[in-house]
Amino acid sequence: MKLVPIEKRTGLTREEFIENYLKPSRPVVFTDLAKDWPAMQKWTFEWLRENHGQIEIPLVDNHMHDADKYFQIAKTMKFGEYLSLIEKGPTDLRLFLFDIFKKAPSLTEDIRFPTIMDGFLKYYKFVFFGGEGSITNLHYDMDCSNVFLTQFHTRKQVILFSPEESTRLYQHPFTVMSKVDPINPDYERFPAMKGAVGYETTLLHGETIFIPSLWWHYIRYIDGGFSLALRANNSVFTAVRGGMNLVRHTVVDKGMASLLGIEWQHWKEKKAVEKAQQLIAQEA
Repeated sequence: MKLVPIEKRTGLTREEFIENYLKPSRPVVFTDLAKDWPAMQKWTFEWLRENHGQIEIPLVDNHMHDADKYFQIAKTMKFGEYLSLIEKGPTDLRLFLFDIFKKAPSLTEDIRFPTIMDGFLKYYKFVFFGGEGSITNLHYDMDCSNVFLTQFHTRKQVILFSPEESTRLYQHPFTVMSKVDPINPDYERFPAMKGAVGYETTLLHGETIFIPSLWWHYIRYIDGGFSLALRANNSVFTAVRGGMNLVRHTVVDKGMASLLGIEWQHWKEKKAVEKAQQLIAQEA
């Protein structure tokens, strides 16, 4: 497997972004897209704890994508307690896909929707918090939106793969999930991964990564920290595909899991392997 650095750009214009990154579906890191947000200086661990620490938050752990625990909440905790926890050191507890603005509407005043493209979904603003060493397993977003992920204060490793690599990533059918680990790939179990090409960056405070629609992403918290995801849709096709993904997950995947239990998981793993083996045979 090969990992290529993701380009970092300062002063990228709307026209350049649309022509060179949005249209060709190519990731990029903006160093200055969020430079005018009040949140960049205001949202420290201490400030969030003092002003919004009493919010009750749902946390997940590294088992959230297990076949029998899909998106299951591990525990709840006061936001302030959780912030102190991730400041202290490693933990796999994460605040995942959480709309904090519904709990603290005043925070909306601290961010600005970019003008770098049209189609931002202003009602879908999610924060992600995690402790040192916690990970978000490889997946692509079910709604198929373009994602602009902005990092605050600490570091986060992001690894992306294009949709064309789905077979090499052993995508489970009827899902947007993969079980491969791009940090420590198991080539004996997943030999097709050897030919995969990924894109990697370390996201720093104030930087925003553009994750194109349908692109796979794996995220590791180098330090305990947090980021904000804004979503934008520039294609009817991807919006329709997002709706289809939702149906596949809620009707087919969850329905078959309820009916067959762990055997459904085994069937998906088997089909992912078979598809990858066919690719290897074609390339031989």
